[in-house]
Amino acid sequence: MVRNTRVLLASLGGLTLAALMVGCAPSSPSEKPSAPVSQEADDDEKTAASEGGDVAWAKPVTTPGDKITTITGDGFEVAVYQVGTATAQKTGQFVTPEGNPVIAIGDEIVFVNYVVTNTSGADIPLSFNLVGVDARYADWPYLQGMDSIVDSALFEKMQVNSSAFALGATEAPFVWPAGSSFSYGQNFLYEKGGAITFSATLTPADENGDLVHDKRQEVKVDATIS
Repeated sequence: MVRNTRVLLASLGGLTLAALMVGCAPSSPSEKPSAPVSQEADDDEKTAASEGGDVAWAKPVTTPGDKITTITGDGFEVAVYQVGTATAQKTGQFVTPEGNPVIAIGDEIVFVNYVVTNTSGADIPLSFNLVGVDARYADWPYLQGMDSIVDSALFEKMQVNSSAFALGATEAPFVWPAGSSFSYGQNFLYEKGGAITFSATLTPADENGDLVHDKRQEVKVDATIS
């Protein structure tokens, strides 16, 4: 089987790759995925999110983990949850300029979950991009986004949707009803105490499912991975 990998480009600066990667070096890998954590104070909020998750084209909303921040845009919000850590059983999708995997087997990775809610009071038509969320550590040295592993079994174990789409969701626009939510998540190298920025981008679609770029919005918020 041929594996597709992408070479990361170092961002500007005279530091060596080794120095640049210090901040993203994984902690000692754990043997098993840590159990998704919960927070009693968030029970009502999580219940509300679950009840609002009846979107025909989306998988059921999941709400594992502890909320670490909320991204608030014009007519939408993204609640960001830190779920737990696991040991990578596969390499990531990126390699360094020297050909080494950014995420190697045995590295510790962390899962985050995004619960995305339409707060606009009206339906919003979306393209296949939905509401995209990009996570980057403050010391991430590359121009591209952070690496992750593709492991459906691990996503399931962590109770995180790897994609918001349900089976059969094949035609845009995807009508996002007012007050409803969908959820999905990602993983990346675990950096305990790492400063991180989450960027959410929403570009609505027209009746043909094409992006309406004039209405694009991007919102950023800073947080910390514990």
